[in-house]
Amino acid sequence: MDEFIGHFKESKRWAGNVCLAAHNRGYEKNYFENIKKLKEGDEIIYYYQNSKKEYVVEKNYIIQDTDLSCLEDTQENTITLITCIENEEHYRRCVKAIEKQK
Repeated sequence: MDEFIGHFKESKRWAGNVCLAAHNRGYEKNYFENIKKLKEGDEIIYYYQNSKKEYVVEKNYIIQDTDLSCLEDTQENTITLITCIENEEHYRRCVKAIEKQK
């Protein structure tokens, strides 16, 4: 994750629940540095192999670092972003978004 956004290998890459992780501070590349600011209705754009999907944020919340339920696959096309929380080693920030309807 020092160079790129990480992909949870147990998650999908295109359809279903795409789960990604990245740093939000303290590193040369902090891809999720503004993740705290995401709110319901904000847009997330995801690129994979020259294709693009647009998602709408449904929630931005805190989970325990042992809670892996957010990685479970979904019927809908969703994206899940996960990052650490400053000075809270046992918690993570989780953003869930659903694919925009065209």
